[in-house]
Amino acid sequence: MKNAKRTQGFTLIELLIVIAIIGILAAVLIPNLLNARKSANNTAAQSYLRNAVTAAESARSNGISITSSTICTNPSLLGGNYPSSVTACYINQSANGTVGYVTSSNSQSYQFDGSTVVSSSTAALPTLP
Repeated sequence: MKNAKRTQGFTLIELLIVIAIIGILAAVLIPNLLNARKSANNTAAQSYLRNAVTAAESARSNGISITSSTICTNPSLLGGNYPSSVTACYINQSANGTVGYVTSSNSQSYQFDGSTVVSSSTAALPTLP
């Protein structure tokens, strides 16, 4: 009859084990989630640069030439404001084509060299051959 009034619940050891498992999972997942955000911002910045280059080529076909370093938010290009993933974006055109660069909110720079978007160590316009 002594065991008839036993209370229900978890032991201290069981609770400590669950807390340890949650801590291990958090230590593994949080860095991956932060890297995913950085990667998404960089990809969005690259996409913004591609859109700006497309807008510049469209402007060229309409007779508007961008012969000096021009900010991507220029009304003849994309207009509006930068998305949150972009801190700087510039476009330039020459007889050989369109070039541009973008800097993401993670301070990663990318250049459009006339055919592809590539990672860059500096935020500067590339040159065309």
